[in-house]
Amino acid sequence: MAGNSFGQVFKITTFGESHGPAVGVIVDGVTPGIEIDAAYIQIQLDRRKPGQSTVTSPRKESDIVHILSGMYEGKTTGTPICMMMHNHDMQSSAYNDIQHAFRPGHADFTYLQKYGIRDHRGSGRASGRETAGRVAAGAVARKLLEHRGVSLVAYTKAIGGIHCETFDEQEIERNAVRACDPKAAAAMVTRIEALAAAGNSCGGIVECRIRGVLPGIGEPVFDKLDAELARAMLSIGAVKGIEFGAGFAAAEMLGSEHNDQMQASGFISNHAGGIVGGISTGEDIIFRVAVKPTSSISVPQQTINVSGEEQSIVTEGRHDPCICPRIVPVIEAMACLVLEDHFKRQAAMHH
Repeated sequence: MAGNSFGQVFKITTFGESHGPAVGVIVDGVTPGIEIDAAYIQIQLDRRKPGQSTVTSPRKESDIVHILSGMYEGKTTGTPICMMMHNHDMQSSAYNDIQHAFRPGHADFTYLQKYGIRDHRGSGRASGRETAGRVAAGAVARKLLEHRGVSLVAYTKAIGGIHCETFDEQEIERNAVRACDPKAAAAMVTRIEALAAAGNSCGGIVECRIRGVLPGIGEPVFDKLDAELARAMLSIGAVKGIEFGAGFAAAEMLGSEHNDQMQASGFISNHAGGIVGGISTGEDIIFRVAVKPTSSISVPQQTINVSGEEQSIVTEGRHDPCICPRIVPVIEAMACLVLEDHFKRQAAMHH
């Protein structure tokens, strides 16, 4: 019950800390006989790794995946897949000053309250580095979903108050912020660089679009597909909110506007975001998550130390001035994990 595992039939457990020897994941419930290679998994890890551009952390981690089990002759065996990524570029000394003080916005205070002990180096397990294991596992799920005809894409919709006005899927991987609008992307980069220079950070909104999910996926009541996706997204460190389809705008709509009416060819609109009654409708599943500004900023802030004494703190170390570009592959990975788990649960129900 330690909160490090996710999923019921397709199940993962992540392990590792920011400045420990390695981070990784164990994936259980994998369909046997599926062709997958390290290169396929590496594509997703490369999208998540730091040091990609001026708007991400300069920490250099190759994040080369080592597959330790569950594969034979390029195919899954159905046994647990263990994947590990070594940590190389740790600069733990940058964290010496905060060993006994709590960084505002970070899990320093809450981890110490919970465990009575904490690894202060780079946030330990509360670090964004923990998500490398999720992304590796998500790549395995993604490969299984390909066989089901499911595809998905996440992208930055807003950063620091700058919103995308257009949608061009080809544009997402072409710019440093993974935005769907090239014009907005350029403005976002300028904004992030200016904030980083001032020692500050910003947040944003990431949207995810899932295609090819047949109607009927998701469990009723507590394990609704949207509830499980929400749980998955909110398990990512920096995510503070989620909405599906019309989302919070639904509160301003009339029933006659929000209801997705139907005709012989299918739904006329998709305000529900592809999920009704917790079960997929066959329409695109669309959700958006709110990503908070990175906690690590070098602006002086007020805090207390472990003895409860007030002090000023400046967070050193290497951090993303905006988490959005690198959280995109993490959001995709978590969505893949939820979907594959639910497809397997659906299959189990009909046996």
